[in-house]
Amino acid sequence: MNKKNLSKKVAILSILSILFSSFVYLTEILKPFEFKVYDLFTKYLNPAKKSDNICLIYIDQLSIDELSKEKITWPWPRQIYAPVIEYLSEADAVFIDILLTEQSSYGVEDDKILAEAVEKSGNVYLPVVLSREKRDFDEKYAQKISYQTQIPLKYEYNSIIFPIEELKLSAKNLGNVSILPDEDGIYRHMPLFFKVKEYVIPAFVVSYFIDKNQILVKNNEILINNSPIPLNNGSLLLKYSSDKNPFTVFSFVEILGASTSGDKKLKDFFKGKTVFIGLTAAGLFDLKSTPVSSKTPGVFIHATAFENLINKNFIKIIPDFFIFVLLFLISLTIPYTFLKQHSMKINLLVFLCLLIFLISASVILFRFSLYLQLLPPFLSLIFSSIITLLYSYATEGKERKFIKRTFSQYMDKKIVDYLLEHPESITPGGQKKTATVFFADIAGFTSISEKLSPEDTAMMLHRVLNSLTSVVIKYGGVVDKYIGDCIMAFWGVPLKTDSDEINACRAALECIHSIEELNKEFLKEGMPPVKIRIGIHTGDVIAGNIGSDRLFNYTVIGDTVNIASRLESVNKFFKTNIIISEETYSKTSDIFLARELGVITVKGRVKPLKIFEILGEKDRLKDEKILLVENYNAGYLLFRQQKWNEAKEIFLSILKKFPEDFPSRFYLTQIDELQNSQQLTEDWFIIKIKEK
Repeated sequence: MNKKNLSKKVAILSILSILFSSFVYLTEILKPFEFKVYDLFTKYLNPAKKSDNICLIYIDQLSIDELSKEKITWPWPRQIYAPVIEYLSEADAVFIDILLTEQSSYGVEDDKILAEAVEKSGNVYLPVVLSREKRDFDEKYAQKISYQTQIPLKYEYNSIIFPIEELKLSAKNLGNVSILPDEDGIYRHMPLFFKVKEYVIPAFVVSYFIDKNQILVKNNEILINNSPIPLNNGSLLLKYSSDKNPFTVFSFVEILGASTSGDKKLKDFFKGKTVFIGLTAAGLFDLKSTPVSSKTPGVFIHATAFENLINKNFIKIIPDFFIFVLLFLISLTIPYTFLKQHSMKINLLVFLCLLIFLISASVILFRFSLYLQLLPPFLSLIFSSIITLLYSYATEGKERKFIKRTFSQYMDKKIVDYLLEHPESITPGGQKKTATVFFADIAGFTSISEKLSPEDTAMMLHRVLNSLTSVVIKYGGVVDKYIGDCIMAFWGVPLKTDSDEINACRAALECIHSIEELNKEFLKEGMPPVKIRIGIHTGDVIAGNIGSDRLFNYTVIGDTVNIASRLESVNKFFKTNIIISEETYSKTSDIFLARELGVITVKGRVKPLKIFEILGEKDRLKDEKILLVENYNAGYLLFRQQKWNEAKEIFLSILKKFPEDFPSRFYLTQIDELQNSQQLTEDWFIIKIKEK
């Protein structure tokens, strides 16, 4: 694929991916699922911090049961809270998350006792409830608790439900406790201010910071102690601790007992601390779903908001700009990578790397209190991968079918799979590669064919070539072509492995064995036996689709091919089965037992070649074969050292045991000729072979 076409296709696919991902992101379709991701991060990644200065006093089932024993049933008389409030008078603040909007059923005196305790302590914050119903309310007091600012607010209500008059006037301040969960019913956010007509009502805990003059609204931004509070759609994204008990918790009945007994130690414990009193008993219906629990006391949510604000312990959401940059990069990377190359493994690796990067980045950033929304870039990754793969399948399916149809007949499946992943390997023309080329030829085929009918000759040739082809493909070779009774194959292109030379030699040995088995069948059928000769050489080739635009085939050309063909013919001279070059031998000497046949020159080539005969794999040969090679090698070494008589003695001893060993017989003849020579030339040891 040329660069111009690649750029055009990448641009189109990237734009489609960006548009789709941006649309989904902006329409917040993934919002419910993104909430779940945030919940997981909150539950397992948030630090398990404890806030020692915040205490919770729960009106739990234990408290209700204990007071029931004293004949005090729920709802309790309000004066029951008075000693506890007085006991907490030295606390920094006491938030009572209990609605006190109706007169006590125990009478006016009951309310009066509580109001006096609240006023005396001077640190008690009481809740108001906002309503969308249009009803009358004390606008004068609304003005008193309203925060004077013109900040635009998302949450608007029509009325305020205050505590009863006595309590309203005696409280330190008031704030709204009526917050709404997210769309899925989980409490993750808390608005800091609410709009009721022209009044700006603070959230329950925000009223504390207003009293301390720590809240400031500037340029539509809410600051606490001059530090911006990060908001998500106008609300504080609550940062819950992953610790199940981040605050010090007491049962109400425990503090009530301490207050009546005058426990000074516990009273001193609360000094300077912030205390929240709220309901946790199941029947009191103030249990909420949060990221950390499906049964979280409502007062716990307010305590968490307070902790976030006072410690500036915020979760900051990564701005939209960075999300769009991420969407752009992913939408560009996937099409470019997938179309640039065709390896499914590489594509999968790129996909997984990006996925791991997204997850890792989200996790690491979250640990630093930065929340990167994971699903938009994840969707971009999925969508861009799908449309790119679909496009590739639609446009390159024809090419894949061609590759399968053309190459499956004469290549191993692994090589075909490689070509499917790397079709650029078979583009017209060629590339310089290193390959191991294999030639196998039927010895004396002309004489054999003269003895058989044309039909029998064709059938014999078919069976021989079929047997050889199966072996070559079995060992990962590529069958290049059939030239009469000769088969040409190669290893190393298009797929290079470290064992190409070894596989070629193993294929050669098994080809010899397969022909021996085939000869048994020919013998039964009354047909003459056949013998094959094989030549193997490793070197540089030009590999690719060679031919015209209309007719071509994947092949290799070059001097390496010619040498392999010549080596196959040299077998006839030495009466051997398999000859390999020095280049092939150097890669296989640890595996195969071989002997050097000599240094030769062949027709059409000036440079000498050192050649070897392979006899088998070292760990599979009989001892007598190994002994033959050892003796031969010793004799050949003496021959090269011009120690004629000693060499001659060894070759004669070999022929006594192996009378058909032609290389030993050949060197006996050579020794006789050289001994009779008057003067040896520098290249006296080179064998000049004038046959093909």
